[in-house]
This record gives sequence, structure tokens and C-alpha cells, in this order.
Amino acid sequence: MTIETRAQHHCFGGRQGFYTHHSEKCNGPMAFSVFVPPHQVGQKLPVLYYLSGLTCDDQVFAIKAGAQRMAASLGLVLVAPDTSPRETGICEATDEWDFGEGAGFYVDATEKPWSQRFSMYSYVAHELPEIIAEHFPVDPTRCGIFGHSMGGHGALTIALRNRHRYRSVSAFAPIVAPTRVPWGQKALPRYLGADPEDWKHYDACELVARQTFPGKILIDQGLNDPFLEHQLVPEYFERACQAAGQSLELRRHAGYDHGYFFIQTFIDDHLQHHAEAL
Repeated sequence: MTIETRAQHHCFGGRQGFYTHHSEKCNGPMAFSVFVPPHQVGQKLPVLYYLSGLTCDDQVFAIKAGAQRMAASLGLVLVAPDTSPRETGICEATDEWDFGEGAGFYVDATEKPWSQRFSMYSYVAHELPEIIAEHFPVDPTRCGIFGHSMGGHGALTIALRNRHRYRSVSAFAPIVAPTRVPWGQKALPRYLGADPEDWKHYDACELVARQTFPGKILIDQGLNDPFLEHQLVPEYFERACQAAGQSLELRRHAGYDHGYFFIQTFIDDHLQHHAEAL
């Protein structure tokens, strides 16, 4: 599998790169970014995947989160894929900010025309890790996953469905119950069809009730987040974890909103959370 290097930059003694490749799962080009910390030749490093939220691309995390300094100190490789395929040619794919391109919701679409290109679950969980293991100095047995908002939803659901592959998981302001909130109720039927049972495979509250994650889940949530009450509802996941016996640290922060200033504030805590497990 070949990749194209779009750009590379020295960063905290390591290298921040931006790449493109042809994705078999998404049937077209996909973009991703990778930060490789300073390391010895031949060394294999733990890898942490970050999933971005609605409207974001593969560059947002690398530019806005301020994660590279701590990742360099901890020896973590950071990988951030795009949130969907781009330039798909699908009618209406760019008409809405919260559906279509930039809003893949980390599902494998089964409904046409989205099923032709939108297989983000399989891309993140299966195809991308193979590419990273081939081209970068990572130990694929030491991997974690985290994300923000829609990406927090993706991180939680992918980790819960692949609990033996990921050693750690965390999220910033995740969509924890997409089957019960407007964002999910808009996207999931169009990607997956009308049967709500099919949506539950991508709902963290439903998944944790079936099988818990072996480690502690860390979630940070700002209390000044405009999406808190109607779209994020972290108390749903809190209750689901309590009922299932899942270890969860849900931290609520007064004054913080939904953006990357919030993420910058707590990114070091998340990287350390993952480093302890990896």
C-alpha cells in the first residue's frame, strides 16, 4: 500500500506529516496526519488514533490541539484521519454541515448512495492501522483511540467493538447516544436504513451495556458547551456505565465550551491517560 506525502514539518524533535492514499474501504482517496516523536532507529512506538468531529479534516487536530509537545515527551505516535471521504461526487454530499462529507459518523453505510464511499468504521478500525503499521515506526499491539464530539462517538464505539485491539480510550465532549439525539437521528437512518436496531451498533450506551471495555474510560465535558443538553447528554453514558460496571472517569468543567481551547486545556491529561496503558 503506497502513500503520498503532502507535507512534513519538524516539530518538538519529531516529525509532523500529512499524507494521502487510496482507500479500498472508502473506494477513493483518503487523507490522514501523523506525528512521529523523536526515537531511536528501529524502535517501535505506541500509537494513538484521534478522531475529529463534524466539519473537521485530517489537519485540524495537528494544528489546533497542541498535542505534539506532550506526545514527544511520552513517545507517542499520533494519527488523525479525515472525518469522511472527500469529493465523492454524491449528490447532496456537501449540502449539510452535519451530514455527508465532513460528517461520516464513523459508520459503515449500508444505504445507497452512501455505501459506495462511506465506510469510515472499517477504514479507521481496520484499513488505516494496516497502513500505519507498514509505513511508520509503530507497535500495532500498543494502540489507543480518542476523539472529540462526533469523533468521541467514533472512538468509544470502535473501542467497545474492538476491546481486545485497543488498550485505552478517551473522549472530549462525545456524542454518547446518537440513537437518541438529533445529530444521530438525522445521520444514522440515512447511512444505515430505517431499522433502529441497526443504529445500536454505533451507539456507545448500547454497546457498553452488552460488553464493557477492560480499562477505564476518560471523558472530559465542558459545562458551557452549547450542544451539551440536546446532543451530547453525557449522563446517558454515565448511567449506562454504572449499570454495566464499566470504569468511567467523567470530568465536568465549568466555563468550557465545545472548541479546541477546551481540548488544548486537557489534552495532556488524555495523552498521559493513554501512555499509562500503552
